[in-house]
Amino acid sequence: MLSRALTESDLRPLPSRATELLTTLNAPPRLAAHLRAVHDVAWQLADWCADRLALDRAAVLFGAATHDIGKVMHTEELSGPGHRHELAGRDLLLAQGIEPELARFAASHALWTAPGITAEELVVSLADKIWKAKRVPDLEQLIVARLGGEPWAAFMALDDELTRIAADADRRLAFQASYPI
Repeated sequence: MLSRALTESDLRPLPSRATELLTTLNAPPRLAAHLRAVHDVAWQLADWCADRLALDRAAVLFGAATHDIGKVMHTEELSGPGHRHELAGRDLLLAQGIEPELARFAASHALWTAPGITAEELVVSLADKIWKAKRVPDLEQLIVARLGGEPWAAFMALDDELTRIAADADRRLAFQASYPI
């Protein structure tokens, strides 16, 4: 089932390094499906941001592909609330030899108001919300502030893109739900 979650569907494949980690850790198939859905949305957001915001695209995509990897250890958080997976995920990635600048996304994806948060971390946080059509105005405003230019125009452009991405949420949710925890 894990192999299917990592390869089936028209969602973009995860970076090979993330796929190897999930395979090595024998990740739950539901987690792999979730990470694929968020990664696919992060890809779309990174494309949209390309001419608007300087981003380390590879970091965004790896961060989206591994942001919830701590749920390998806290599987109860695959179907319920919790934050134990965040620091556990960062520590797990570090233990697997992942660089701190990439492992940070596992700990920071729910902390978008933390001091020093990067544009890359904001995009991963946004992808982790909008994949299921969840809108978070405070998070979106942080992105708008980074976009520069006329705030209203930046807000409208981002709103249009998020509306477009959210329109496909049911398909992504169905993909994730088709895999066991």
